[in-house]
Amino acid sequence: MKTVAPGTVIFHRHRGYGVITHVNLLTGWISARFGNEQRTLDLNLSSDEVQHADGEPILFRRAPPDRMPHARLMAVVRALHQAGYQKLYLYSWPKPSGLHWRWHLFTGPRNWMQRTWREGWYGSGADYNNNPVMGWGDSPGATTEELIHALARFDPQGLAQALGRDEDHTAWFAQVCELLLPGYMYSLNMERPVGGQLVEAPPVPVVPVRAGLPAYAGPAIGWPPGWAGLWTGTHVMPARRPSFSGLPELKQES
Repeated sequence: MKTVAPGTVIFHRHRGYGVITHVNLLTGWISARFGNEQRTLDLNLSSDEVQHADGEPILFRRAPPDRMPHARLMAVVRALHQAGYQKLYLYSWPKPSGLHWRWHLFTGPRNWMQRTWREGWYGSGADYNNNPVMGWGDSPGATTEELIHALARFDPQGLAQALGRDEDHTAWFAQVCELLLPGYMYSLNMERPVGGQLVEAPPVPVVPVRAGLPAYAGPAIGWPPGWAGLWTGTHVMPARRPSFSGLPELKQES
């Protein structure tokens, strides 16, 4: 399926040619302006017989597009690992709403909890859902190679910091990509069973990146290298004993 994004030229049999001004890849609703009309028209890609400008139908229900960028980012990271940029890491975790997942690319020391932040190296599926680009000057539907070139032009100094060897993580990441791509992504969040406590080192959660895909049924994925040291105890924040006196609690010497 061709890319559907703001700026895409479409054809509607009752309106003619138009340009998409807004898109929601989760629901399939778009806004488009036709001809010299001042107001936009809301259409649904599943039922309103919208086509691309060349006449190719947009089969939103049969071949839905990726609503999150994580699978494309995984392909970028894998290709850069193969080129020697092994100190490049992808962290992904869900937003509180559970509808979208955030992503964060970072370089340098592999520290999952204290990651380095650079402008343009992080984002959210909520933004991608309305405009499927990474924000590096890339175009919607860019290939993996085009995304790498866009990132290199956008922040060459940041990408240079990823140059180096991290064989353990590179091997883990290559195995994960082999199992998940192109339809699934991993999420580094610790899921709590319903009505229970956090489980000691559960399998890494796997999420489909587009609608219509079944739940992941492949082999369980282990946590990335460097994560084992984070699994201590039951992973529950310690609760302080309530104090009703208003006086500071003195630490007892052992």
